[in-house]
Amino acid sequence: MDVMERIQQQVDSAAVVLYMKGTPQFPQCGFSATAAQTLASTGIEFAYVNIFEDQEVMQNLPAFQDWPTFPQIYFNSELMGGGDIIVEMAEMGSLKGAMEEAVAKFDK
Repeated sequence: MDVMERIQQQVDSAAVVLYMKGTPQFPQCGFSATAAQTLASTGIEFAYVNIFEDQEVMQNLPAFQDWPTFPQIYFNSELMGGGDIIVEMAEMGSLKGAMEEAVAKFDK
């Protein structure tokens, strides 16, 4: 399986997937830490991929959806954007609802 197929499987594997540097428990950059904390603050479960554990994913993910930076957040296989977008959604009060909707669609 090539790396793009592997990335597609990863984004298809959960309702919400966070590609980050490190893990939610041990983030390796401030942006990844903020994204993980913001998603976790909703109380809704999400999956994550530590890009440092797979160099092919780290090198090819920016081309997958033409988004050059990390972290990257996917809801139901669709790129939502980076950490700044998730923080903005949380500040506007729409993040938890969007995540709940993603989970409901994923579970069908």
